[in-house]
Amino acid sequence: MKKYRAQLPAENHWAETIKCQAACPVYTDARGYIQAIAQRDYETAYLIARVSNPLASICGSICGAPCEAACRRGDIDSPLQIRALKRFVTGKLGTESSPDRIEKIAKWLWDRLRVTIPDDEKETNLSIVDLNTRRNYPKVGGQRIAIVGSGPAGLGAAHDLALMGFSPVVFERESVPAGMLYLGVPEYRLPRNIILAEVKLIEKLGVEIRLNTAVGEDIPFFKLVEEFDAVIIAVGAKKSRKLKIPGADAPQVLGGVEFLRDIALGNPVEIGSRIVVIGGGNVAFDVGRSVVRQTGQDVAVAAALVSDMVDVNLCCLESRDEMPADEVEIIEGCEEGIILHTGMGPKEIHVKNGKVTGVTFSHCVQVFDQNGRFDPKFDEERQTTIECDAVLLTIGQEVDLSFIDPARDGLEISKRGIITHDSETLQTGLPNVFVAGDLAHGPKLLIDAVASGKRAARSIYRHFTGNKIDPRLTDLHVLLEDFARAFGYEIRKRIKLPVLPVEKRKGRMIAQVELPLEENVALFEAGRCINCSINTIFDSEKCILCGGCVEICPCACLKIVDFEQVDGDQDIIDLKKTLYDTEDVSVILKDDTTCIRCGMCAVRCPASAITMEQYCLEEL
Repeated sequence: MKKYRAQLPAENHWAETIKCQAACPVYTDARGYIQAIAQRDYETAYLIARVSNPLASICGSICGAPCEAACRRGDIDSPLQIRALKRFVTGKLGTESSPDRIEKIAKWLWDRLRVTIPDDEKETNLSIVDLNTRRNYPKVGGQRIAIVGSGPAGLGAAHDLALMGFSPVVFERESVPAGMLYLGVPEYRLPRNIILAEVKLIEKLGVEIRLNTAVGEDIPFFKLVEEFDAVIIAVGAKKSRKLKIPGADAPQVLGGVEFLRDIALGNPVEIGSRIVVIGGGNVAFDVGRSVVRQTGQDVAVAAALVSDMVDVNLCCLESRDEMPADEVEIIEGCEEGIILHTGMGPKEIHVKNGKVTGVTFSHCVQVFDQNGRFDPKFDEERQTTIECDAVLLTIGQEVDLSFIDPARDGLEISKRGIITHDSETLQTGLPNVFVAGDLAHGPKLLIDAVASGKRAARSIYRHFTGNKIDPRLTDLHVLLEDFARAFGYEIRKRIKLPVLPVEKRKGRMIAQVELPLEENVALFEAGRCINCSINTIFDSEKCILCGGCVEICPCACLKIVDFEQVDGDQDIIDLKKTLYDTEDVSVILKDDTTCIRCGMCAVRCPASAITMEQYCLEEL
């Protein structure tokens, strides 16, 4: 007798079924704003995207989109272009769409999410920033919070702290805000007007940002601890790691992150016309593609002085399939002229008369061991030398904590260069000092840094009030009386994102490569969403076991079998014991990974035992 593996739904089963939202570090309801886009309700779509993410417009251009990787449509054919749909709606109604929108969005956030004091002044009302719900919380007295670093973690923390009733002050050593978003992401990927618009909105909420103020130089760190009620250290990994090989200390060996910073600030850096970029990640391609774009730039404003022809050789340890860079980065970089060399480990940088002349590489035969740990092995007999004028290193980044004196400031710094802290609360050994971003979890995605900043803000709220921001929620299903799907939604193919032609990219640092979606294309793509919040709900008392639902299901995701054919976890075993003496027990098995929420089973059921219902979260 054939056996079937099954499990009963866990307590959080329905929420985890909406995989795009579950995968987002700030729990953005991607399904919600995509459904709103499909219905042409762009205002609602934007507000859903923005309510949990203070950098929604920036994420529309450069988010690593873990939601997209988790999208259940990908189990069927291809995931939705979630990030591109976010960019579509933020481009229409986001902070960058018009100056008036900044005021309107700030007012909406202020009215919807800020701390308000009722007439009786016994309690305040604060909406949870991570979920679009409301709950009462104790009053915050406007404590001053210093935030070191204005990158995504710092901005995320400042945004939420302002809405909670604190007075955040952000200290940024550079002349521009947003940290690595401004200095580390090339403008052809992220236009500066979007960054500045998002920052302006955060300032409108009451956040003060002090530029050109280096903690440790302009103001000692211990002064921040003395003068502010709490401090968040949110400095990013802005320092390139160095190579420990001969010649690595030559003047023409530059850090890739530092090179991108010079481009962003317009600082001249002479690198020549033959460049070797060492590294295989996204930063390596950002550096290489930025060098390519300097060809044809006006020398008076160029950040890198190169000849009319430039050779960019990108060399990495990994094979083509192992490279950590996003596939689109690799493809577009090669289209633009980057010469890719895989399986190569640098052994020596050659220097003659004080200038770099080339790099010798050994062939890499293994990058990771059988347990997936970094353990490169080389064939020293196979070596290649590439001539060059400069070397740009993109082999990793680290945090610069030189502004902290552990003995004086009372903070412990680990051997890995990380401040010791509680992984849950992000609180350090000093009760009023917290960390966020790269310091909390190492270099990760932009959205992870935002989530970390928001978590630090919540911890500070709890630190001062003794209360945890954790709304009491209940889940429920709402019957959809007139459920229907768009014609042909299940066979629509994932759209290909429009991009600027290759010939228009070189020499144009500010021309964004990825183009925005046209409205009709966005509506088509949004219509592909399966809407995972909709579920088939079965009423066993009405079911007559006719099998009509099984017959009509286009995805064969339903089966009716004898309970004796079912194996599974402990819940299944316990249920079998309960029904041991019951004769002829049948069960309906459903494979949720293949269900496309078409509703045909509900239409076919003659006993109305199947309904299509929407899963919702509501506060008690």
